[in-house]
Amino acid sequence: MADDDRDWRDQIFTALKDADISLVGYVPDAGHAKLIEASIADNDIDDVALTTEEEGVALATGAWLGGKKSVLLMQSSGVGNCINMLSLRETARIPMVIIVTMRGEYAEFNPWQIPMGSKTQAAFELCGFKVERVDRAEDAGPTVAAALSFAYHSDTGVAVLLSQKLIGAKTW
Repeated sequence: MADDDRDWRDQIFTALKDADISLVGYVPDAGHAKLIEASIADNDIDDVALTTEEEGVALATGAWLGGKKSVLLMQSSGVGNCINMLSLRETARIPMVIIVTMRGEYAEFNPWQIPMGSKTQAAFELCGFKVERVDRAEDAGPTVAAALSFAYHSDTGVAVLLSQKLIGAKTW
């Protein structure tokens, strides 16, 4: 199967494997379900279910200090929980990639998701992250691969926002 024929989540997982990601921290989320399941099934990846998103910042920092590359998976509603912890990443120049499934956008049914969804990119930028957005399936794998390369070669943070149009609108 050609790379462009694979599901975009499979392309993202391939990018994680190609970048030698050995730790995936996540808060359970339907939008990330396939990536979480693939991480759990892969014996070369340690998977850690987080109770809150900000724990992931400490997890990724510890992984880097211990010689491992990691990725955090979370939903846009959890980004606000991380603001204070993200100062650790910037101060210590820890490379960090956070892949975010967006809510509060395309065909959102839950008005409680809109405030943080509309401020996710700005929050990351205020915390010193470079932000990449994915709206099309064919861009998912290459964008995550580029984010991983950028972060781990420049000791910076990159957030990849997977749009709600890409992941599909949730229904009540």
